[in-house]
Order: sequence, then C-alpha cells, then structure tokens
Amino acid sequence: MIDQSSPVRLIAPKRFGDARGWFTEVYSEPTFAKLGIDCTFVQDNHSLSVPAYTLRGLHFQTPPHGQDKLVRCVRGRIFDVAVDIRKDSPTFGKWVGAELSADNGHQLFIPIGFAHGFVTLETDCEVTYKCSDVYAPAHDGGIRWDSVGIDWPMPAGTSPELSDKDRIQPGLAEFDSPFAYDGRPLVPLA
Repeated sequence: MIDQSSPVRLIAPKRFGDARGWFTEVYSEPTFAKLGIDCTFVQDNHSLSVPAYTLRGLHFQTPPHGQDKLVRCVRGRIFDVAVDIRKDSPTFGKWVGAELSADNGHQLFIPIGFAHGFVTLETDCEVTYKCSDVYAPAHDGGIRWDSVGIDWPMPAGTSPELSDKDRIQPGLAEFDSPFAYDGRPLVPLA
C-alpha cells in the first residue's frame, strides 16, 4: 500500500510475466489519480550514464516552472533521492531514497518543492523520467550533492562522476527556497 499522505511516493507497478518475458503499465492517469497524483506530464527525458557512480543532481526548477517528476531506471541500477526544499517545512533538508532498477521496475514520484538526484550503482545506466513542465533554463536550479547529508551508497573513498554544473551548485545552507510548504511533511518511503 502506498502512503497517500506522503508527497514523495515509491511506486511498484505490477508485472505480468510468462515464458516470453513480462509486461507492465508504468503510467496511467486514472490509476495515478487514485493514488492522489494528479499532475499532467508534458515532457519525457532519458539519460545514459556510462561510468558507475555517476551522480546527477540535486536538481529542480523554480516557480512558475516547477516540475513534478516520475523517475524510473530502464537499464542498470540507481539510488534515487528526493530532498525537501520547501520553505517552512518541518522536514526541510530531509531526504528519502530508494534503489530503482531495470529488474525491480520501481518508480519514484517527486513533486514540485523537492530537489532530485541519483547515483548510478553500475555502468551503463539508463534513466527515464516524466516531467509536469518543460525545461526552462532561466528556472533551472540545484543544490550541491554533498550538502544535505545523504548517505550515497558508494564505496569508501569513491568520488562520484559529476558535471561541471553539479560541482559548483550552492549548498543547502545558502539556498533561499521559493517553494511553499503544502502541509504534507516528508515521510519515510514504504
């Protein structure tokens, strides 16, 4: 059962398998509406990260172009994270994370007001995600990956592969959030 009071949701779509393989429905507007997720997705993104321990994030878009995201890993394994960055939230700066993989088929729904990032746990990982708004470069934002206290699952002494942009993001302490708290604190993923 999915905790419908939680703003961030771990979703495990059912797979129907036989000798040929399996089939799953990864998104259905009526099914998601029953879960309390009623955004409209307008853009799909797909990334390939070749080296293991490539870290992408922590990213978001500011209002009025905030993005709800539905993330899944279609090849390999990632550790996917959402960080509460809503001003006045009792869980501001807290994070939740889950392993998403091609094998488990799990997805993470990350609403507006949360920073998103992931680290690849093996080589050649592909990640797809739906977004509720298009990319708006003037509203692109981020916080530094190591400023929140996330327990990234990397071997001791490993430095992640980062983009130049992610190396210079501000820390959470320097971030002045434009996101409003909606009354739903972040809760652990079920």
